[in-house]
Amino acid sequence: MPRAVASGKAHKHRSDNPGQNEAGPVGPLRGAGVVNTRPAGSADGLSRRLRRLGAETVALPGQRLRIAPDAALARASLRAAQRGDGLIFVSPAAVRFTWKLLPSLRLPRRLRVCAVGSATAAALRRRGVLAVIQPQGRQDSDGLLAEESLRRLRGQHWALIGAAGGRDALPLALRQRGAKVSSVDVYQRVPPRWTRLHYARLETVPRPLLVVVTSAYALAQLATALPAGLVLMLRAAELIVSSNRLAGLAREHGFTHVHVAESALAADLTLACEHALARHRL
Repeated sequence: MPRAVASGKAHKHRSDNPGQNEAGPVGPLRGAGVVNTRPAGSADGLSRRLRRLGAETVALPGQRLRIAPDAALARASLRAAQRGDGLIFVSPAAVRFTWKLLPSLRLPRRLRVCAVGSATAAALRRRGVLAVIQPQGRQDSDGLLAEESLRRLRGQHWALIGAAGGRDALPLALRQRGAKVSSVDVYQRVPPRWTRLHYARLETVPRPLLVVVTSAYALAQLATALPAGLVLMLRAAELIVSSNRLAGLAREHGFTHVHVAESALAADLTLACEHALARHRL
C-alpha cells in the first residue's frame, strides 16, 4: 500500500510525557492517537517515527525492566556461558543489562554470538561485538533458527541471554538440534507504575486510536491492570502487535481489531500503523 505524501506544514510538537502533548506534521497518521507501550528507554525511536507521520503519541510503558534480582548469580552465569560454544541475545535489553553487569566484558573470538533481530545485533556491535549472527529473513527467533550457523549443534553448549518468563520455542528448537542449552537471566520484567496522568492522557488522546504492543507481559498488563473503562477503550482500538503469537494472545484478552507487523522493528511497527489506520478510514 503506497504511503501518503506528507505536506510541509508544521505544527508545534508535544512530548510523550503524561500531561503534555505533541503533534507531528501532516502525514498518513494525521489526527490519530497512538499508544506506545514499549518500556522507557526503548520507546523513543518509535514515537519519533510516529510523530513525523502526523500521529499524537502517548507513552504507556507496559513493563519496567530491572537488573536481575541476583546480580552475583547472573555475573557467574555469564562468565560460565563464555566457556561454551555460543550465546544468543534475545533483545537489545539483554545486551544492555549484560554490559551493566559486566562493564568490561570482552567476548572470546571463538564464541559464536547470535542476535534475535537486527536491533539486538546493532546493540551488540555498539559494544564492540562485530561478528554477529542475525536473521537475514524474519527478524525473530524463527528467522534466527533458519540460519545455517544454527542447524548442526549436536554436543554443543549454548546460552540464551535474556529474562525469566520468555518463550520456550527457541531453547526447545536448539535442544532438538542436539545442543545443551542454559538460560542466563540478566534482567527482569516488573509491572509498570501508571499514574492518574497516564489515565488522563488516554482519555484525551485523539481518535482513531492505535495501540502498539511488542511484549506478552505488556499486553497482559493492558488487559488486566488498567481501570475497566480504559481496558474497554483499548480493546476497541486498532491493536498493532509484532508477531502472530501476540495476535493470538490479544484476541484471548478481548482485543478485536488486531494487526500484525512484520517485526518489532520501529519501521515495521510504523508501517503496520499506517496500514491499520488506512483500513480504519475506508
